[in-house]
Amino acid sequence: MLSVAPEPTSEDLDLLFGALADATRRSIVERLAVGEATVTELAAPFSISLPAISRHLKVLERASLITRSRQGRWRHARLSPTSLAGAATWLSLQERLWTERLDRLDDHLARLTPEQPTEPESQDRDQER
Repeated sequence: MLSVAPEPTSEDLDLLFGALADATRRSIVERLAVGEATVTELAAPFSISLPAISRHLKVLERASLITRSRQGRWRHARLSPTSLAGAATWLSLQERLWTERLDRLDDHLARLTPEQPTEPESQDRDQER
């Protein structure tokens, strides 16, 4: 069965892009793309405290980029790619829109500017001598 993610709202996109605006959070998302990890594992490459990593994880969770669970005394985080798919859809629509607009601008400018044959620079210099 094909599952289609609902189109993200403006608020969803604000949370998503806000969460991804921070380099530490982008690194965490990249790490979670490899697989589930504990908070301690996620904190290892950074020189910041565990509470600071937890705050980053809360931002990512609020943006629906990750889910967190508890197994015994360990807190695990897992990437939730659905919201990334929504952002990719939005970005794709924007790319298509701007490509069409720029193509129309190119066409318009081509109609305004008559094409004149250009000679290579070396021939121009030879004629001046």
